[in-house]
Amino acid sequence: MLRVPFDQLHAALLRAMQQLGLTQDRAILCARLFAETTRDGVYTHGLNRFPRFVETIRNGSIDIHAEPNKIAGIGAIERWDGHRGVGNLNAHASMQRAIALAQQHGIGAVALGNTNHWMRGGTYGWQAAEQGLFALCWTNTLANLPAWGATTPALGNNPLVIAVPRPGGNVVLDMAMSQFSYGTLAAYSKRGQPLPVDGGFDTAGNLTRDPAAIESSQRALPVGYWKGSGLSLVLDMLAAMLSGGLATHQIPRDPLRESGLSQVFLAIDPTAIANPDELTRIAEGILDSLHQATPADPNKPSRYPGEQTLQLREENMRLGVPVDPEIWQQLTLSATS
Repeated sequence: MLRVPFDQLHAALLRAMQQLGLTQDRAILCARLFAETTRDGVYTHGLNRFPRFVETIRNGSIDIHAEPNKIAGIGAIERWDGHRGVGNLNAHASMQRAIALAQQHGIGAVALGNTNHWMRGGTYGWQAAEQGLFALCWTNTLANLPAWGATTPALGNNPLVIAVPRPGGNVVLDMAMSQFSYGTLAAYSKRGQPLPVDGGFDTAGNLTRDPAAIESSQRALPVGYWKGSGLSLVLDMLAAMLSGGLATHQIPRDPLRESGLSQVFLAIDPTAIANPDELTRIAEGILDSLHQATPADPNKPSRYPGEQTLQLREENMRLGVPVDPEIWQQLTLSATS
């Protein structure tokens, strides 16, 4: 991997966004979201995903000029239409609206339909936590995960994000419904490395740690086996029913034409019901208990969701953000052409 300064990465992405036709303000934010995702170590959904993002714009799956708008709502809950606009911009706007509702009502919810891939889901958890709010958000996806006991995809990988604000470092869980996302499988496959635990089935129906075999069978393993399968189903139902958008079985199965997704963004302002010192005391007690657990490997102590992100963020800002040399070359060449 090649390391480049964060500002240089953001500038190159910004030039590329402008060439794609995004207006200045939207290009700046979209580029920042891609750059921050890469900075935080989620390489599969940052720069590495940018070529697919470009293709979905060029094939018409994304309308770069479309912006989300409210179509219904009462009190602290609203329904929005994303008009198939840029996914991470739609999601960022929706979470910010949920935050505004929470600051007014104590809790806020935005159900967003007719949108596109939000890239890194954790982005919107960090967005809320950095403003001092709890957050819960999820999205459905195209059908790429077999239901438990099935051999063909009928469920989405439906990422789920839960964020907890904390002065000493926010806790942000960002998880897909499969043991490993397909982006992670591709990364392991490209490096020629086996997965650390079973991640799916091969074409003969055997559990395997071979990422290439799982990519071939398209039988990723749901987290918690049947439990992850059930969770994926209800997340899809909640997102589609609350937003009035598409359900997983209605979304095009071609990854380059995946569009019309449904998403939900919840934000909670804890200061409406609790003292900040009390919240911090509770959070610190929980995390202290976690860190005191005896690790199976002395070199790998237990860590909370988001702890490694903070470490990678500091390291990558100091040393430069790791980028795929081939993709970086493509980006810089296109941005200067």
